Amino acid sequence: MSKKPKFQLPTGMHDILPEEQKYFQKIYDVCETIANFYGFKKIDTPILEDTALYEKGTGLTTDVVQKQMFTLRTKGGDYLTLRPEFTPGVIRSYIEHGMQTWSQPVKLYSIGPVFRYEHPQAGRYRQFHQFNLEVIGESNAVIDAEVIQIFYNILQELKLKNLVVEINSIGDNQCRPYYKKLLMNYFKSREGALCADCRRRLKENPLRILDCKEEKCQREIRQAPQIIDHLCEECHHHFRGVLEFLDEIELPYRLNPYLVRGLDYYTKTAFEIFFETSQKTENKETFSRDALVGGGRYDGLIKLLGGEDTKAVGGAMGIERVIAAMKTKEVKVQKAVNPPVFLAQLGTMAKRKSLKLLEEFRRARIQVGESFGRDSLKAQLKMADRIGAKYTLLLGQKESLEGTIIIRDMITGKQDIVKLEKAVREIEKRLKR
Repeated sequence: MSKKPKFQLPTGMHDILPEEQKYFQKIYDVCETIANFYGFKKIDTPILEDTALYEKGTGLTTDVVQKQMFTLRTKGGDYLTLRPEFTPGVIRSYIEHGMQTWSQPVKLYSIGPVFRYEHPQAGRYRQFHQFNLEVIGESNAVIDAEVIQIFYNILQELKLKNLVVEINSIGDNQCRPYYKKLLMNYFKSREGALCADCRRRLKENPLRILDCKEEKCQREIRQAPQIIDHLCEECHHHFRGVLEFLDEIELPYRLNPYLVRGLDYYTKTAFEIFFETSQKTENKETFSRDALVGGGRYDGLIKLLGGEDTKAVGGAMGIERVIAAMKTKEVKVQKAVNPPVFLAQLGTMAKRKSLKLLEEFRRARIQVGESFGRDSLKAQLKMADRIGAKYTLLLGQKESLEGTIIIRDMITGKQDIVKLEKAVREIEKRLKR
């Protein structure tokens, strides 16, 4: 029985090993290419922010703030939190750096780790990664549709199918208070049928109940009043506009009157994009789905955090969840290309010459494999075979003294001796053939 390592990963964290990196790189490349096409600029905000930023921005009654934040107290007495999401930090930066004076709207994207203390399970970690979009300074419904379209395009570019966009309007501070009262009265009469969390939510914010995934609560939610029947004229007009734009671009969506999202700052549009799968057994066909993207409009957040009254919309995509979906659909990700050339050397003088030669190949942008720590020619040639090198350069004591190098064609076995200073040029010629 192997001995358990002394140090292991903290619960809910995960190493991203080299084999997994190709998925991250593929997703990052697609996200950044599409974000750049739509005019988004990258912003990096600190992983640590003032705890009060999330308490005020994300919302004191949310599960994120109440249960999931990693918060620490510094030696100076400050309370800081590892970011559980990007939006409040991006808005803090927008206000702090006077971005309201920039040409509006300001379109920003972020990629990186976020942290939430929740029960680890398949595809859900305490440190995970998100791709985030924010459009700040625009109220038109077309922007809501564009943000949804961008995320949908990214997932399609990653070869994911069976995507379902769910969308709802959750109103604003004009119509939502009345709807909250309706919900309060409805759920109060059914309080005994709710889970413990939802009984607490009933007192703090009944909208949160609609986000509960417990089956006992879902039964009650399905009969609850729908906010779409109680929108004010402005919210109704905005939501109709979003749907008309989605219809125009023929992006399929499904109305979900109980979709509210888990963050307090959302107003009007709320959306999620799901990846659906089915599995057939002898007796039945089972369906499952995972939320890959979530977002919406947050017209009141900038003012809430001390800025001017500014409209905004955004969304976030879970990288690990997208990777899990890609693996489920067996989406192939191109492997790293192995070097076409391998540099084998024997002896101290050959090592010195090889270091210099390797730099010449780097400047010529030719990828070269090597194993400078090994002295065995047999072992080095084995490595050249393993990586599928077309040519192996052989440099020993004799060649070092004579200023030459041997080029071996790994397919035919033919060897040629060339001057050391002409090695790069000769390889360039051969690779072009």
